Amino acid sequence: MLRNYSNSRTLGDNIRLGTLTAFTAGTINIASLLIFLSFTSNVTGHYAVLAAEISKGNWTQVAVVGAWILLFFFGSFLSNFIVINFNKKSKYFAHSMPIVLEIICLLFVGIYGQFYYQKTLEETEYLVALMLFATGLQNGLTASISNFSVKTTHLTGTTTDLGILLSMFTQKKYRKNGELIGRAKLLMSIMAAYVLGAVFSGLTYYYLEFRVFYVISICLLVVIGYDAYKIHIRHFNTKYRYSRIYKKPTVLAYLYDKVHGTPKKKEKRTLAFDE
Repeated sequence: MLRNYSNSRTLGDNIRLGTLTAFTAGTINIASLLIFLSFTSNVTGHYAVLAAEISKGNWTQVAVVGAWILLFFFGSFLSNFIVINFNKKSKYFAHSMPIVLEIICLLFVGIYGQFYYQKTLEETEYLVALMLFATGLQNGLTASISNFSVKTTHLTGTTTDLGILLSMFTQKKYRKNGELIGRAKLLMSIMAAYVLGAVFSGLTYYYLEFRVFYVISICLLVVIGYDAYKIHIRHFNTKYRYSRIYKKPTVLAYLYDKVHGTPKKKEKRTLAFDE
């Protein structure tokens, strides 16, 4: 999900990344709405609030909402900054670091909310700001590594794109286009996962309360762990292959032979004129 980059990604890579991160985005958004009465997976509504507060001359709230928007912006900026600067050194590190930062932010919100939250306005504003930064990180990462094919923290563009695609499918020539069909599958999987995450959050919040952020963090760990597992298996196979080529057995190769057995060597054929 995280290793491949831009045009080298497959439809399966994007669907797996899109569904898991959309599920977490939906969960985050409803949890923040129930707890803080504010959406945190997108900033569309915050722009409207910003304009309204400017028209009222309420400059304190203008500063707060403006800071929220800037933090979402900075989260996206930081994600892509990490990707483009560390991508050549380690794609996995560059693509997983924004997710790690998001997990840290969400765990802080969960722990602080569970043990220290006093429901003051200042606390609420700071925690909303932190969650907007976290979702900015996620949205920036998914868009960056997928060549802007996957955006999971809001569904405005997703719904628009899907509507356009479905209108195109009214003509037979577009229904046979594999690329458009794949795009439609990706968008529908993102929408379904987002709604499922939102429903899950709404049903479980009253039992879990701030602990719902721990569940979200586990989902994000699955995103990181999937690629770590794939890299580990690939590393194991590479070590084994190199040990066979250079005839330098390693512990991994030895264990592999114990589990699968040592391959039998083919007997050398002798020709009549060799005798």
